[in-house]
Amino acid sequence: MEFDFTRLEMESRYRLLTNFIGPRPIALVTTRTATGRSNAAPMSFFNVFSHEPPIVVLGIQPRLSGEDKDTVVNIRRTGEFVVNMVDMALSQQMLVCGLGFESDVDELEMAGLPTARGAQIDVDYVTNAPCAFECRVERLIEYPRRLLVLGEVVHMHVRRDCLDEAGRYVNPEVYQPIARLHADNYITSDRQFVLKAPTIADVLKANERGE
Repeated sequence: MEFDFTRLEMESRYRLLTNFIGPRPIALVTTRTATGRSNAAPMSFFNVFSHEPPIVVLGIQPRLSGEDKDTVVNIRRTGEFVVNMVDMALSQQMLVCGLGFESDVDELEMAGLPTARGAQIDVDYVTNAPCAFECRVERLIEYPRRLLVLGEVVHMHVRRDCLDEAGRYVNPEVYQPIARLHADNYITSDRQFVLKAPTIADVLKANERGE
């Protein structure tokens, strides 16, 4: 089947993109409201963009009414946010944070998540999350129905059991983040495997042998 994205309606583009580009890691994004409360919202239009400078990117669409979501309102005002990664232990609380609460409701409190104030920014992070990235807005890229938020990571909190004894590499038996596939389908990284690339010499030899 062929799909012309230049003519396809928005709903179909969304369905095809999100169904086939996956898994997409879940970012539980926390921000600070104007009244000083915490706001939290899960997002799957998220990924790392660069390591130098350390940049993560969020893609956030407005409400159906066209108004900015609370996360965007807070990011525009403060220029700060935290990306909390989500594992199976936090999956249900993540879903609670995604419910349509009123703007003055603290989703972290509603979900029963423990929090602490950021080390370098005035935003709370989830203390039992596998890791959390404190970010300052590097730039905002505006589209008619989408905002791309580029955030520079200024601090990272990592739960100790998610790293090896030397504190250098991820412990794959513990750090198993979940990601969005399509509709209400998610995946967890509990089935990990190692792939090692062959050398160029081995590839050339295999081609010479016709393998």
